Amino acid sequence: MSGNLTIHPIARHDYEQWLPLWDGYNAFYERSGPTALDPEITRTTWQRFFDAYEPVHALVAESDGRLLGLVHYLFHRSTTAIQPNCYLQDLFTTAEARGKGVGRALIDGVYERARLAGSPRVYWLTHETNATARQLYDKVAENSGFLVYRKML
Repeated sequence: MSGNLTIHPIARHDYEQWLPLWDGYNAFYERSGPTALDPEITRTTWQRFFDAYEPVHALVAESDGRLLGLVHYLFHRSTTAIQPNCYLQDLFTTAEARGKGVGRALIDGVYERARLAGSPRVYWLTHETNATARQLYDKVAENSGFLVYRKML
């Protein structure tokens, strides 16, 4: 990646470039067409980034005025620690940015925000079939060995 990559908190004027990244992320997880997220979820998610009372945050990767990736993360309490945990919820880059350090830079941006917030832990989930992303994740974090169970209600 060229040396002019910057990672910064999302700004309201980023919406037009953020939305295609968000749509791409959701399409990757098969949330498009008939299984797409309700537009109200997208609107609410966007609004949460700018609400000081929400624990949801977003960073974007920018180069030459173009957004190349996004990461969304949130802080939450735990019953096993006093400090908040940081959950990296969404990470996505454009196809042309993959393998060029953009994803790693976004993760490092979350690590830095977590340190500043006093959070000793950043964690995330990915699908077991997401081999491309797992190559990066195996370099920047350790697999906790936990399995994820869920029931949609």
